[in-house]
Amino acid sequence: MAVRAVNSCAIFRSSSSPPLSAVRCRLYSFGTFPLRRYCRLGYGFPILRPERKLFDHGGVRSCSVHSLVESVMEELEFMRKRKRVCAASKIGLTSSGELLEDKLSNRALEKGLLLEFKKDSDRVLLAVAQRPDGKKNWMVYDQNGVTSSIKPQQITYIVPGIENFDHMEILDFIQRAQDNVDPALLEFAWVELLEKNKSVTTEELAEMIFGCVEPLESYCAHLLLTKDEIYFSVLETKGSRSLYGPRPTVQVEELLRRKLAKEASEKELQEFVQLLKSAKAMPSEAKPPKSSWMVEEKIRHKIESLESYAIDACKDDDQKKTAGMILKEMGLVRTASTAVNLLIDIGYFSVHVNLDLLKFNIPTDHSDEIISAAESLLLESSDPDELDDALSATRLQDGRIKIWIHVADATRFVQPGSKVDREAMRRGTSIFLPTATYPMFPEKLAMEGMSMKQGEICNAVTVSVVLRSDGSIAEYSVENSIIKPTYMLTYESASELLHLNLEEEVELKILSEAATLRSQWRQQQGGVDTATLDTRIKVANPDDPEPIINLYVENQADPAMRLVSEMMVLCGEVIATFGSCNNIPLPYRGQPQSNIDLSAFAHLPEGPVRSFAIIKVMRAAEIDFRKPIRHGILGLPGYVQFTSPIRRYMDLLAHYQVKAYLMGESLPFSAGQLEGIASSVNMHCRVAKRLFGSSLRYWILEYFRRQPKGRTYRALILRFIKDRVAALLLVEVGFQASLSVSVGSQIGDEVVVRVEEAHPRDDFLELKEVI
Repeated sequence: MAVRAVNSCAIFRSSSSPPLSAVRCRLYSFGTFPLRRYCRLGYGFPILRPERKLFDHGGVRSCSVHSLVESVMEELEFMRKRKRVCAASKIGLTSSGELLEDKLSNRALEKGLLLEFKKDSDRVLLAVAQRPDGKKNWMVYDQNGVTSSIKPQQITYIVPGIENFDHMEILDFIQRAQDNVDPALLEFAWVELLEKNKSVTTEELAEMIFGCVEPLESYCAHLLLTKDEIYFSVLETKGSRSLYGPRPTVQVEELLRRKLAKEASEKELQEFVQLLKSAKAMPSEAKPPKSSWMVEEKIRHKIESLESYAIDACKDDDQKKTAGMILKEMGLVRTASTAVNLLIDIGYFSVHVNLDLLKFNIPTDHSDEIISAAESLLLESSDPDELDDALSATRLQDGRIKIWIHVADATRFVQPGSKVDREAMRRGTSIFLPTATYPMFPEKLAMEGMSMKQGEICNAVTVSVVLRSDGSIAEYSVENSIIKPTYMLTYESASELLHLNLEEEVELKILSEAATLRSQWRQQQGGVDTATLDTRIKVANPDDPEPIINLYVENQADPAMRLVSEMMVLCGEVIATFGSCNNIPLPYRGQPQSNIDLSAFAHLPEGPVRSFAIIKVMRAAEIDFRKPIRHGILGLPGYVQFTSPIRRYMDLLAHYQVKAYLMGESLPFSAGQLEGIASSVNMHCRVAKRLFGSSLRYWILEYFRRQPKGRTYRALILRFIKDRVAALLLVEVGFQASLSVSVGSQIGDEVVVRVEEAHPRDDFLELKEVI
């Protein structure tokens, strides 16, 4: 029988055949010569659904599906039977009822046999057996021209029908096999074997689809079966021989679906990689904006996976796997730092991107809903302001000093449980970084509504205190107030005025005197002076590759700094006393003394060296929500942070409680409720503190990186870590680092150092002592 089709032709399977959801349609021309000849030319054998019609020169003509199928199948069956008889005489195949043990019997290994063996976990090679090597192993000559010894368990297939194969022909044999292998051939075999519920060996499959079991055809069948992931599965293996069975139709359809999905995924990956390479090659000013990577879902998923990998914050294994594949396709090692550099190279990240800001998922903007709610609160008010707190003082007729500490009344705008309050609680604190400030409240509400503004009438909570001559509190009051700030002083301007000692700045001089009295009194009560150097950095244009860095160092021992800090501490002591006397649950802060013997530090120079030594032995702070607890470091019987309700949520909680008491209203929170809220808020505050520290360190290292080579810095030895390795404080920068110093150096000594290398992204700094 001969079947010939013009333009298109297909062998239809019967309606009783298993359904096949995904098949390939190819152009074939079948003549009167055997199917084996076409198979050897590398043609596949298509199987299509019976609903198809044949096209004949542009017209559609129907045909008898069943008669065509029956005729073709009969011819094929006749051909197979004829070839099967021939093949059986050559390789000794038994009937279909032969034992499984006979089917899987292994051929003894002999010299000259062509075999396939597993070189390692990734490579399978063809080789010719040369000679025994010991009792079980064999020396073989493989396709790469290498002679090696292999174990029997490494052998995966012995090609039948070959006795003395020339090892020089291995590569030619491999090439002919590759040219002759077409996975589409398995579809035909799978349909027939599934219908008959039969298993098959490699040689039986070769006879079935190629019409013979010659060495080349047998090896091709072996390759098809071992590389197949769709149609057949291994039922049994004995040595180098295996028995294969057709998978169920449902399983095949699922595997085909997965294969198609995998191919589509691989195509998407390659397209994405090309986008990355294209963006990477662009000049900086032409790189695509970050928003362009977020338009399409498939691209967004991959770029987000890469971003999560870069900050070590993958949500699941899928993100990690996706990022790993991307880096591999880009020819890059799979590390977080490599991912960071790639995202910088394509313009998705800025050169100085704050990775911790991303990793901790810190909200940098307020939602439209919160901003709208905040603006509504502003509309209900009539007097916007600008400052956090204010101070005023006078000297009474009896010589005592009276001080007023005015704190912005944030609760006038926000109530417990409101949208704006819940968002502030979620943030816990404003975050101050060298590159930006992320306020706890929407900026307009914080700056224009809650804060005080010079020269305008403002609502406040005022703490007034009369000091005794020794600095202790003689009397106090806590009241709602309306004030009008006269003028605003910065730390710098206040310091300058104090140094000038101008007669007209009477009030400032009184405040300075009060601060000195308070400091002396606290130290008499066991308070510890821990004034240190604090580094402050402002980066004007952080998205630029070379932004402007403004660095300055604050000395907490500066008169203006001490003045403000002493007044804030005084306010905290008064609020704690007020809360205790009126049974108000508040976040009372304390710090155990740790039995610090200050005389043990007397040999150290006053200032940063002594302060750092004392801080090293201090115990962690504690909070009680029912009653005050001693704050040993401050030298106070009780203390509550109260002066920053706009930027610290714990301060705002204290304001809620105090304001309600002053208004004669029920307190909004019990001690237990405060404790529950504080556990969440303090966690966010710890994250913010860590973020501030890492960001500050990054920009200090970037500052060092840009300084001229050879620049020197003064450094104080704070302590010795091990042997001659010392913890240093670089005075001009207010930065701590470690370095091995010369013999004879002592704690408190000053050494001169220079920066050898600084790499902010790797958090690396190398110093060298200048002798």
